[in-house]
Amino acid sequence: MGIAEKFVKATQTRPLSEVQGSYTYFAEGDVLLAKITPCFENGKLGIAQNLKNGIGFGSSEYIVFRPDKSLNKEWLYYYLSRETFRLEGAARMSGAVGHKRVSKEFIENCRIPLPPLAEQQRIVGLLDEAFAGIATAKANAEKNLQNARAIFESYLQSVFMQRGKAWIDIKLEDLCDIKHGFAFDGNHFSNDVSEGNPLVITPGNFTEDGRLLFNDRNTKRFSGQIPAGFKFDIGDLVVVMTDLSSKMKILGKPAFVETDNVLHNQRIGRVVFSNDRVEKRLLYYFMMTEIFLKSIKLSATGTMVKHTAPKRILSNVISFPENLKEQQAITNKLDALRAKTQLLLGIYKRKLAALEALKKSLLNEAFTGKL
Repeated sequence: MGIAEKFVKATQTRPLSEVQGSYTYFAEGDVLLAKITPCFENGKLGIAQNLKNGIGFGSSEYIVFRPDKSLNKEWLYYYLSRETFRLEGAARMSGAVGHKRVSKEFIENCRIPLPPLAEQQRIVGLLDEAFAGIATAKANAEKNLQNARAIFESYLQSVFMQRGKAWIDIKLEDLCDIKHGFAFDGNHFSNDVSEGNPLVITPGNFTEDGRLLFNDRNTKRFSGQIPAGFKFDIGDLVVVMTDLSSKMKILGKPAFVETDNVLHNQRIGRVVFSNDRVEKRLLYYFMMTEIFLKSIKLSATGTMVKHTAPKRILSNVISFPENLKEQQAITNKLDALRAKTQLLLGIYKRKLAALEALKKSLLNEAFTGKL
């Protein structure tokens, strides 16, 4: 008889509702699970420990589970950690949009596998050891990811800080202008419009690494009437002037339009060059520097939603060599270093994804008797 068959034979199942504790308080060793959106979907849960006086006050925003002698608390914790549990629970949530909660019926109908306590402890030990190794590997990959970014950003900063001979300082307003986009009617934006309709750039399409990203979640197309002069050309340099996040991770970030049939939407600035004194890509890289982005953030307006404006962007001063061949040499070097950095970032991101997939696989195997 295989491991899985032995596990199934020795395992009973039990409704989660049978180990549900009080809503008014929780005690040492209780397992707490967030029941509201988006905390539930994000897997917010934990084991109560080191409590003052051994108890804590309950809340209607989480569910308290109180394991008994037949149920190991870590076994319960790992069961609730599974992605399949979160997906099934999220699909059965009820309530108003933005205030949905895990339904009572879902908890009542959800049954946890309950092998003998010794088997629970054995599997928990294996998961603890495996997850500790995964956590270490993820921490190393995250560190390498940050280091790769930091190396490129440090070099980029140094390019514009360590001035060479025959470099000049000039305000951006003397090199270019920034044009506002058109306030297209949002009622004509849709993810379901045919691919023949034009794309609409929104702040949500900008990435922190200075690119435009169009995926299934953030791609919008326009089905209404288009006024003349509000379509981008391939190769246009654009800048985002509104950030929905108070942390301003994308405010002021530039990008290049790399596809045809794209509309110039409001809150997106189009960089229009007044002369050919500066290479387009050199200006792009300047707008990716911390010194430029810090200036944009300091002058931003708004509370939760942050804004900048053409005048604030154009008031920044750029240092660069007047010789165009020297500018091209700088951008070529930055392009090459960036390409190597992106290659490394891709490797580390794939490694992180693989580690996360391994963690999900181990949790699935733990509760199907394969460990």
